[in-house]
Amino acid sequence: MFTRTKTRTVHFDGPFTLAGLDGTYPAGDYQVQDDEEQITGISWLAYRRISTVIEVVTGKKKSLIDIDPSDLDAALEKDKQPASRRN
Repeated sequence: MFTRTKTRTVHFDGPFTLAGLDGTYPAGDYQVQDDEEQITGISWLAYRRISTVIEVVTGKKKSLIDIDPSDLDAALEKDKQPASRRN
């Protein structure tokens, strides 16, 4: 089965938390990788996401942590709200 990895950068204006991450992470840019596998048996080219990871730095160590993409979407949506409404 054919798989591909798509890399994107997400930006947080304020500190954030995600299920799967320990503690709160500072505002900034974060690399996110989505692994997708090709769906076979259909007449057009299509993929489905099988894994999403975020790259975080703790001290001098970089780690790739598995996350739920819907949790990431919710955190990014929350980050778009004015700071007074984020809690």
